[in-house]
Amino acid sequence: MRKLFLTFVCIILALAVEAQPKPVKLWADVPGMKSMPSKLYIFPAPKENNTGIAVVVCPGGSYSHTMGIATEGFEVAEWLNSQGISAFVLKYRVGSQLYHHPAMIQDAQYAIHYVKLHAAEYGINPDKVGTMGFSAGGHLVTMTGAFYKDNYIQDLGVSDGISLKPAFVVPVYPVVSMQDSIAHKRSRRNLLTRQYNDGQRDRFSMELSIPKDMPPVFLVTAIDDPVVMYQNSVVLDKSLTKMGIKHKFLLYKTGGHGYGLSETIAPEAGQWKYEFIKWLKTINN
Repeated sequence: MRKLFLTFVCIILALAVEAQPKPVKLWADVPGMKSMPSKLYIFPAPKENNTGIAVVVCPGGSYSHTMGIATEGFEVAEWLNSQGISAFVLKYRVGSQLYHHPAMIQDAQYAIHYVKLHAAEYGINPDKVGTMGFSAGGHLVTMTGAFYKDNYIQDLGVSDGISLKPAFVVPVYPVVSMQDSIAHKRSRRNLLTRQYNDGQRDRFSMELSIPKDMPPVFLVTAIDDPVVMYQNSVVLDKSLTKMGIKHKFLLYKTGGHGYGLSETIAPEAGQWKYEFIKWLKTINN
């Protein structure tokens, strides 16, 4: 029965992927990186309501897989399009493919680079390119804001001066900390392997790594999250507050984990998307 269920899930996922725009191979133009499996699915905003804003969307999956790409990627992209926002869904390298840090942040930084490089083609303002991520993807996009000065793609031959700083960062029910007390250990293992040291544990605990020039942050989670302890978001909120970073923190009572945009799965927490659009207008005025 379990095998049948998994087969069914794989078929549904395959159909969902097939229905989406053909992706570009993210590293196709970078010598030495062309064999990397990273992909970017492009959803340009309709011309009639294009706001010039773009979002790189990073699905979750414990840094092990991106099987949530349908609900935490494609559905999100289509909804963003309805709001006049272009979306770029990133299928980044993960642990099940035997990739670990820095592969993930390299992919995310190069996705930001790609969007800004092609901004004119898609009617995007390069100063309005943000990042949005779910679960482990939430950790990844928090890194894009916190570590943008740490250019992980320069040594790969990408050094044309395009800023890697996102305009805003949206972590949704995110993995945040690598500390034993609240860490999502599977995500930590896939990101850092089992051989991490104390310095790596602390550096990739994002609550300990927020810089003074962190982009604005829109943070969402629910207290009843059974997968990633909601305290991850609480400590991130405290750190953002301490550093004086403009941000909004939505802590819902109910929602669980993995709901994406769904108001059916999460009637309360699923409202976050409307609050996000309101907030986005405040930082883009």
